Amino acid sequence: MCGIAGQLGGRDPRSAEMIGALTHRGPDGVRTESGPGWSAAHARLSIIDLEGGWQPLHAAGSTVIGNGEIYNYRELAEEHQLNGVLATGSDFEPLLHLYAKEGEKAFERLRGMYAFCLIGHDGRAFLARDPFGIKPLYIMQHEGGLAFASEPRAFFKAGLMQAVMDEAGAKELLALNYTLGARTTFQGLRRLVPGEICEIKDGRIIANWRRLALRTAAAESIFAQTSKVGRATISSDQTGVPVRSPSSDHRNKPDDETLLGRLDTVLENSVRVHQRSDVPYGLFLSGGIDSAAIATLMARLNERPVTAFTCGFDAPGAADERAQAERVAKALNLDWRETTFGEADFWRIAPEVAWALDDPTADYATLPTYKLAEAAKGTLTVVLTGEGGDELFGGYGRYRRALRPGWMGGRPAEPRGADAATLDRWRIEATAPPGLTPLQQAQWADVATWLPNDLLLKLDRCLMAHGLEGRTPFLDRAVAEFAFPLPDRLKVQGRYGKWLLRKWLERACPAADPWARKQGFTVPVDTWIAPRAADIAARLGDIAAVRLAKPDAAEAFIAGASGVRWPLLFFALWSRIHLEGASPAEALASVVGTI
Repeated sequence: MCGIAGQLGGRDPRSAEMIGALTHRGPDGVRTESGPGWSAAHARLSIIDLEGGWQPLHAAGSTVIGNGEIYNYRELAEEHQLNGVLATGSDFEPLLHLYAKEGEKAFERLRGMYAFCLIGHDGRAFLARDPFGIKPLYIMQHEGGLAFASEPRAFFKAGLMQAVMDEAGAKELLALNYTLGARTTFQGLRRLVPGEICEIKDGRIIANWRRLALRTAAAESIFAQTSKVGRATISSDQTGVPVRSPSSDHRNKPDDETLLGRLDTVLENSVRVHQRSDVPYGLFLSGGIDSAAIATLMARLNERPVTAFTCGFDAPGAADERAQAERVAKALNLDWRETTFGEADFWRIAPEVAWALDDPTADYATLPTYKLAEAAKGTLTVVLTGEGGDELFGGYGRYRRALRPGWMGGRPAEPRGADAATLDRWRIEATAPPGLTPLQQAQWADVATWLPNDLLLKLDRCLMAHGLEGRTPFLDRAVAEFAFPLPDRLKVQGRYGKWLLRKWLERACPAADPWARKQGFTVPVDTWIAPRAADIAARLGDIAAVRLAKPDAAEAFIAGASGVRWPLLFFALWSRIHLEGASPAEALASVVGTI
């Protein structure tokens, strides 16, 4: 896990200035380098091959800088007989040798989370992001060429662009809590969408295409048209399989026992490769079944007790999952550590989270995630988490509602409360290929929209602010191949989502109590904001970005409608920090006053 920055084309590289804004992502050291038509900088968080894994990395005539991990690097080296030629133990080096053999087809073989820039031996240059969008990558076009970086702040630090708010992006953020697709909240800056690969020549994108996390045969004809310039193709990767409806083929249909065995195998394999690390690793453990599943497999695969961190809330009436997490920890013999989140934490951490999320998400789950990362720093460097379990195995209540007829309270799994324009844009981004069941369509929509632009963005920024690497074993191509095509009945039965995963966990870790009614994850932000609501509302009108994005912000804040206060408070803090240059402490004082 690292920070990367650089430029392709042009004669005015500012990579050193850019990487200076990203040292929190890579606290172990910075290296910069340039060549004909390119410059690159890398801030390293050392995870694999601590001595030899420094980047930019050169092999087989090509160069790469990357952020993230390629988990199947050992298998790639063995399969392609590279072990005798590898000069390092870096997980990125096999990619360079494969590129020398087969060009861009090498990208199809990668299993992992990554954003990278590859300058080929053949003079071609590429930028790429993993299919789920676990790792971020941003680009901007300017007179000097195409600049890229892991976070928007790098462009501002280097003076390549001014931090000017994109009004449409800000309104989308306040409507959805995140922005869609390639859009950011800054004018002139876009992110690569999940799975996007760009070929760059003379500082310009000449072709771009995508590798999809959930691929179906029907999807190829739709997403082959998404390239903005030049060639438009979908690579023949192994991140998905053709989807059949639950009743389309009864021949050789596996029984539930067989599927439970397959699930055990695929999850264990994913956790095993996600544990590959030369530094201490552990997990974040909530009271839910996703993190309990990861914990169960980590306990199975490790001889020593696995370190697990749990966050609970000190507030009247707040849902607190520490008791359930402790039961799981005791059953699995984990090295369990708890941390609490109270009102003082809220006011201290809120502006720090706003600083960390230069590409913002107004999800209040950022707050405990940040506190957990703060607690784990110094003990762990790699943290496994449960993101993706709901999306792949069908866990959300909105999925079950989407399957009910209207007269039983059913409704589409779409954002609620968004204006018509935002909802239309969401529907475009969320469009699934034909041939999927309604449940699969809802899963597809989440994987395309809120998963990368909310949940994974939250995980990346909150952990990287503390120099930690977050890994997500559910968001693995082998797991997706298994889970997404499952019949609906193995995902949703009655009031239960993730049915097959619950059945597996019932056997693998009964202490997780997978059939218990879910508490629901809530952070009691309104409890802490309400006493100061009038004072904060009076200050919102002083913030230009808030006035532009939501003219009735003060009235809405006073009214305190569900889910309004935290996004507005967050956006006000974010605007002060990223548009006006305030420090987190200055932003808090100007928006909230004395704490």
